Amino acid sequence: MQVGHKIKRIRELKGLSQAEVAKKLFISQRAYSDIENDKTKLDLDRLEKLSGIFEMDPLDVLTFDEKQVFTNCTISGNSGNNYSTVYNAESSFENERQSYQQQIEHLEKEIIFLRNLINKN
Repeated sequence: MQVGHKIKRIRELKGLSQAEVAKKLFISQRAYSDIENDKTKLDLDRLEKLSGIFEMDPLDVLTFDEKQVFTNCTISGNSGNNYSTVYNAESSFENERQSYQQQIEHLEKEIIFLRNLINKN
């Protein structure tokens, strides 16, 4: 997934408009749109400013995975329609580790199932 698309999804999940983010970045809405559409390369300074607006670590913005967000939400028991608070940039390492471990276990079971299916044929 391109960085611009990740930024767009984070913005949407946070409940912000392009105009709101652009204003906080002191750029035009059009210039911000170009960032989301990967027409403008994202430099470190702009990434740090966006991270501050989104209240996230810059690395979390670059590695944003929407599927992981909702997996963490489900595991932690949070549900509802307020997606702006779904992503908690300060979530503990242990919660993330447990989430990854559950995904690994699920994928290992799928591999065994598929191998058994192939061996039967």
